[in-house]
Amino acid sequence: MPNKSVIPVQVKTVLPTTAGRAVFLGNDEKTFVIYVDESVGAAITMFLAETPKERPLTHDLMTHLMTALGAKIERVIINDLKSATYFARLILSAENELLQKKIIELDARPSDSIALATAQKAQIYVAREVWDEVEDMSEVLRKMEENAARGEAESGPGEEEEGESEE
Repeated sequence: MPNKSVIPVQVKTVLPTTAGRAVFLGNDEKTFVIYVDESVGAAITMFLAETPKERPLTHDLMTHLMTALGAKIERVIINDLKSATYFARLILSAENELLQKKIIELDARPSDSIALATAQKAQIYVAREVWDEVEDMSEVLRKMEENAARGEAESGPGEEEEGESEE
């Protein structure tokens, strides 16, 4: 990527939608949303919560494969936005048996990139041009979290028992 300015972001939360999941990304300055399909949204949620899985899912397999080949994710850059579609670059580093290191840059869906970065705790960036273009959803997220907290506070003590079996 030729010397473009990037902004570091984190996954703030992943929320269900009627068509999949909404991934809220941002920092203290701004938050924006990328809509992803259900399976990738679920994978991101599991990586964030460090949920153990009985069998490796697709993103686990990709992570294990990279590790076996001596590769790891250095960073993800959400680098473009065209007609409401986000684009990303996955930056990997790989080291061979002779300790020779190489950098690999791949075109990837932002959803997969975010899932893999979350799994490997790699940094996620957004290109300045994309950052400047996206709508700030910080207030929307804050209100949604407030409503969710209010809803949890209003639920009775008996309703919490179901969730305890998951621990």
